[in-house]
This record gives sequence, structure tokens and C-alpha cells, in this order.
Amino acid sequence: MIRRLVAGIAAAAVAMTLVAAAPAAAQAAPAGDPVREAEYWLSDYGIDKAWGTTRGAGVKIAVIDTGIGRGPVEFDGAVAAGTDVSGGGSSDGRTPVGAVDRDHGSWVASLAAGRGTGPDTGMIGVAPEAQLLSVSVAFGSSARRPFSDQIADAIRWSVDNGADVINMSLTTNVPDWPESWDEAFLYAFEHDVVVVVAAGNRGSGTTRVGAPATIPGVLTVGGVDRSGKASVEASTQGITIGVSAPSEELIGVSADSTLVSWDGTSGAAPIVAGIAALVRAAHPELDANNVINRIIKTARPAAGATDVPDVLYGYGLVDAAAAVSASIPSVTANPMGSLEDWVRLYRRAPVDPLPEDSAAPVKVPPLPEAEPMTRAVSPLLPDRDTVIYGTLPLLLVTATAILVALGVTAAVRRIRLASRAPSR
Repeated sequence: MIRRLVAGIAAAAVAMTLVAAAPAAAQAAPAGDPVREAEYWLSDYGIDKAWGTTRGAGVKIAVIDTGIGRGPVEFDGAVAAGTDVSGGGSSDGRTPVGAVDRDHGSWVASLAAGRGTGPDTGMIGVAPEAQLLSVSVAFGSSARRPFSDQIADAIRWSVDNGADVINMSLTTNVPDWPESWDEAFLYAFEHDVVVVVAAGNRGSGTTRVGAPATIPGVLTVGGVDRSGKASVEASTQGITIGVSAPSEELIGVSADSTLVSWDGTSGAAPIVAGIAALVRAAHPELDANNVINRIIKTARPAAGATDVPDVLYGYGLVDAAAAVSASIPSVTANPMGSLEDWVRLYRRAPVDPLPEDSAAPVKVPPLPEAEPMTRAVSPLLPDRDTVIYGTLPLLLVTATAILVALGVTAAVRRIRLASRAPSR
């Protein structure tokens, strides 16, 4: 049965089938317990060998999911504390939320740190002596609060309540994430917490890894089938994948104690989160960066990988025994990248104030006073000199000439008249 959630927010599990309707405790067999035998990853991935060194005592794994059910005996003594950030669960985070994936959180928790139903019976997790923190969130239409706010609050609560490892078996199906997650994930990294995230599944529409699996510094987990080949439906691809773990033919305990068989990187992630808890328990002196480094450096090469890291397998198939016992040189930085550097490069950072000039000011001599401005005069209008030396003399000469001409004309007329007078 394929499961898909609305609004692009999806749990990373894609399929599940009912194994038995009876409570897990009733399924226990005195010898050759079928539930333990079905957990093939315990031997195939070196988990049972790692138990010779540690079972995760003293380490806390926060499961940010739909809540860890109260009923299953597999969780007796396992859940140390919890909270609800969805607005629809209970204050201890133990009431499953959501209409579709309410059992998802219990399945995830049982893979990480289930206690079993007896010494050799029932569902047992990778780190069966680690403690769990149950942080319930809701997806899609069942959420009463924005999903981005839920995740930011869930991470901060987990860190403040002592989480050494955080498991997030969820994806947004898009590579980008809200800015509020920057501070939340940085808060986890600054407090030395290993954050393990599922890569997502093609079967639920995730063709490439999406946030939070794209956030630098998280350990992203891809999925493989029982033969160690990249799962077609129950995994995806992307350059941020760190390691791969089983994501098919998994077992999980539901909130009502029912066992189910399910597929998805939602199950691969808690297997790796459990291994991180084993490493932290075996090497309490290591910081989160070196815990992640041990897990990826001791991973077994995948037969189908074409590169290291590979877009399908990351650094390879996780190996719990090697991660716990191998000699690995220490590192000073997270091999999965730095969120702090990413934020500095790609988010708008505050601008530093300009440095103050320490040099003494230079005195500049004043400029000479400007000459008085001469008012511009139109060349078509006469000025004082033109009137005195040009216009007036011209008028006098012209008037004199006119008077002389008039006098001459009058004289000529008188002479003519005189010559015409009658004779006496």
C-alpha cells in the first residue's frame, strides 16, 4: 500500500503490510523466534557484533515523528521523555498524531531502540539500551501548526532535553528549506548532536533528496534491498546521501503492538541512528563530527556504486561493527558539510560597518576669491558708450544735414519764384 501525504510533506516510508494482528508479546517463540530471524540487518550489517562492545546505554535518540505509542512492551523503559509540537498530540509526545501515518513514529522508534519482548524474542532495535525522546509532529491536513515551525521547535526541544542523536524520517520533497531551520539545525550542531535524516523514496514521489536531507551537516541515509542493491521504490538519489542501509522487508511495531512489514528510507534512517548511538556509547570522547566520520569511513563499498561518494549509495553500506571498533583518524570538521558556511554564503548576512579612517585630516588652502560677476547684456541693446559715442553724434549729424537740406531747398524755391514774377 503506497502512502503519500499532502502539501509536499511526507513521511519517508512508502509501503507496509500487516504481519500479524496479535500483539507482539503473544508472538514470542521459545526458540528460533521468527521476529528476530526476520531482522536480517542485525547480522548482515554487523549490529549483533557491535553489541559485543555496546548496546547504546547512556545515549538518547530523539525521534521527531508522529509519536511513539505507549502500548507496546517493546518500548517499556525505553522512552525517557517527550513532547508534542503539532498542537494535536499529548504533552508527553506518546499519543500518535495524524490520520494516515499515526503508527509511523512507533515503527521508526522500534528499529532504533526497541527492547524486544524477552531476551531473545520480539522486535529489538539497533541500540536496545539507548533511551528515546518522543517528539510528535503532524503532516499535511492533520497539522494545526505550520510544518516548518514544528520542525524548528522539535529540534530545539530535543537538544535542550539531552538528545545525542536526532532521527528525522521525513522529507519535504523539495531541496530548499525555510530560514527558520537554519538556526534550529545550527543549534543542534553547536550542541554536538548527530542529525540523521531519511533520503526519501521514489515510491512517494521523491525522485531526488529533499530537505532536510539537503541541509549541510546532516547524515542522509539512502536505502537498499536485501541484496544490498539500491532500492528502486524505497530510496532515491542525490549528492547529499552519506551512507545506505536496508529499506526493504523491514519490521516495525505499531502503536497498538501490531507488527508490520514495511519499506522506505524511513526505516533505513533509524537503523543508522541506532548505529550512531552505538558509536557514541562506545566512544563518548568523540564529537558529532567524528561519529559521522566513523560511520561513513567504515561503510562497505556498494557493488553498484560508480563513485565515492555515490548519488545512490553515498560512501557505501553502513557497517556497525566496523564503526564501533575500527581505528579511524580524527577530523576537525563535519564531513557532510558546514551549514554555518552555507548560511554565510547563501543567506543575506548583516553588512559589517565601514572601518573608521585613522589618518589625520589634510588641510587644503582656501581658493582665491572669485572676480565680480558681470551681468550678461544682449548685443542687440545699446549700452552707455554706444549711446554717447555713437547714437548721439549720428543724430546730430543727421539733424544738421536735414536742416541744411531744408534751407537749400527753400532758397532754390525763392529764386525760382522770383524769376517767374510778371514784368512791369
